Amino acid sequence: MPFLNTVRLPLIAAALAALLAACAGSPPTTPATAATPVSAKEAPRIPEQVSSPAWEADMQRFEAADAQSPPPRGGVLFIGSSSIRFWDTLAQDFPGVPVINRGFGGSELRDSTWYADRIVVPYAPRQILIYAGDNDLDAGRTPQQLHADFIAFVERVRRDLPKTRIAYISNKPSPSRAQLLSVQREANGLIAAEAKRLGVDYIDIFTPMLDASGQPDESLFIEDRLHLNRAGYVIWQRVIAPYLK
Repeated sequence: MPFLNTVRLPLIAAALAALLAACAGSPPTTPATAATPVSAKEAPRIPEQVSSPAWEADMQRFEAADAQSPPPRGGVLFIGSSSIRFWDTLAQDFPGVPVINRGFGGSELRDSTWYADRIVVPYAPRQILIYAGDNDLDAGRTPQQLHADFIAFVERVRRDLPKTRIAYISNKPSPSRAQLLSVQREANGLIAAEAKRLGVDYIDIFTPMLDASGQPDESLFIEDRLHLNRAGYVIWQRVIAPYLK
């Protein structure tokens, strides 16, 4: 019997070890019904801080345009929200300047930061002019948050394009958002001071768009009282031109 015990005990121990290993193995396979849908896997990853996933369509539109007619490297890139997107006369307003328009309507400043690898870095522009912040404040972001978003944008650009000049076009005053004038002034002030510290050009289009009473000049806007008409863009052209490099 001692011999049998000597044989059996190692066998029993080995069997127990195998059983424990099987119990501690791979977790049960997730049922097929719980699998992530293919559409969700293929959708663009939208981080919490970006305002809308709809911009993926704009990115694809830009990429299609670039494939058909690649913009020149070393150009002057205008990006930001609808005030840039709707600037249809951008090239005519700055003759001789290789401008690239990559505005996407409704976007916030942090959206341009998030999509920099698709609408900034590939062009290797010599200069970037960004108009963004208007929608941000209207959506409830504070001047302090916009200030932080501005710093994040500059840092993101300089990570890959350290020699590219950056210009920030200030928030514009519009009749439909006249209730935001005080927070716009605060945000513009914070960004203007930060721009000076960071070596970024700050372009004030807020002041020249006010009327004699200090309110947004109605004559510079289309019927929605938010977007610029031709007279509004003439002011932008005049104010921005001296900053172009």
